[in-house]
Amino acid sequence: MRYASVFHPEVFSGQTIVVTGAGSGIGRCTAHELAALGAHVALVGRTEEKCARVRDEIVQDGGRASVHACDIRDEGAVIRTIDGVLELTGRLDGLVNNAGGQWMTPLRDISTNGFDAVVRNNLTGGFIFMREAYVRWMAAHGGAIVNIIADIWHGWPNFGHSAAARGGMLTLSETAACEWAAEGVRVNTVAPGGIASSGFDRYTPEARRELRKYAAKVPLKRFGTEAEVSAAIVFLLSPAAAYITGTCIRVDGGTPNARQTWTLGETSRSRPFEGFHRAEAPAMLSEAD
Repeated sequence: MRYASVFHPEVFSGQTIVVTGAGSGIGRCTAHELAALGAHVALVGRTEEKCARVRDEIVQDGGRASVHACDIRDEGAVIRTIDGVLELTGRLDGLVNNAGGQWMTPLRDISTNGFDAVVRNNLTGGFIFMREAYVRWMAAHGGAIVNIIADIWHGWPNFGHSAAARGGMLTLSETAACEWAAEGVRVNTVAPGGIASSGFDRYTPEARRELRKYAAKVPLKRFGTEAEVSAAIVFLLSPAAAYITGTCIRVDGGTPNARQTWTLGETSRSRPFEGFHRAEAPAMLSEAD
């Protein structure tokens, strides 16, 4: 069984695409879809074992992938990683800046060190990776970059550190889209909302209880799937998006559009796209409150 992508199976044939945070969740799913569409996927993550597992899955499915252990917050490690990818494959056509993370806490309880750590993980590290991808290859050859942010619209209570970082990544991407356009480099963002992925299981029990209430507040009345996010990423990397840069695709079920002046109705007509044949549902969704 292979990934059931909606895109042409050879759309990325001969290309090399880097995916950071590729060992789990959205990164793992996106890596699988890109490999199924012909790309050599460079799997980047802090934990080599997790990326190796994804590589083995991709190879079993007939795709091509390589593992590159890297902490995106370490400038020297990022440079070595990109140079390693170029030495291995001879090119770098796309970058998916997906690595990141946060925890649930109100602003008053965030230490300065904690705030700095989240910003470095969700903004600075992504900046280092996109800058080095541009300088070391894309400035001379073109390319496409997709930076993953989040549902940050109207603020993000209990996640203020990540909201600040993701908002910074949005405007950073818009800036790069202008500055790098002349070299044929497109830069866009994808903003996932509540996506059912393995990341759910890393939250505290209290946070998981709150997350299970989330779908009721979404106009489409459900969580999204990793494959629905991956499809947006793949589109922005593809030739079909050749005239799209500096924009953001929301994959959030319309969550920011819900308002207190409107009572959300029940619906059973929003059917999730389940293209990822190796998807693993988070245990959190089967837990009792």
